[in-house]
Amino acid sequence: MSLSADPELRAPALLAEIERLRAEVETLRARAEAAEAAADHDVLTPALNRRGFVAVMTRTMAYCDRYKAPASLLYLDLDGFKAVNDGLGHAAGDAALVHVARLLLDNVRAADAVGRLGGDEFALLLQNAGPDEGREKARRLTEALKAEPFEWQGQPTSLAGSFGVRGYVGQTDPEAWLAEADAAMWVRKRGR
Repeated sequence: MSLSADPELRAPALLAEIERLRAEVETLRARAEAAEAAADHDVLTPALNRRGFVAVMTRTMAYCDRYKAPASLLYLDLDGFKAVNDGLGHAAGDAALVHVARLLLDNVRAADAVGRLGGDEFALLLQNAGPDEGREKARRLTEALKAEPFEWQGQPTSLAGSFGVRGYVGQTDPEAWLAEADAAMWVRKRGR
């Protein structure tokens, strides 16, 4: 951009350049916000990814400590999911994961969080809910999985899962809390 030495000619050009730069900054800000949101969300399902879920856990743990509030963590591992992938194909498996994530999101409060931790494992963080409420939620979600079968190309396929529930009792590491809920899930899965 060349600027004239005449101040009266230079002012409109400077104002136009300022407006162009403002628009460019706004575009960059919107892209940065979109990238930040994408960094915390699963690429396949409408759930949070592990990174985003752990961030919510960290905030929830601080809230629980500050306000002496309860929280429950539910860890879900789908039962027999390999059969869906092997029998119906990976596209069906992906669609089944989306189905499960939507079902979980539809059955929690807005203040709660749902994350896909990887593969066919999901976690739910229930705020202001103790272990009894967590176990009840796991029971109702197990029923919802049975009641709302996944359908692929007109073929209904039942999905089931094993839940582990672990209440917040002052854990200091979100990964350790996840490991506790995961261990509880494996106890239930082996008990079937």
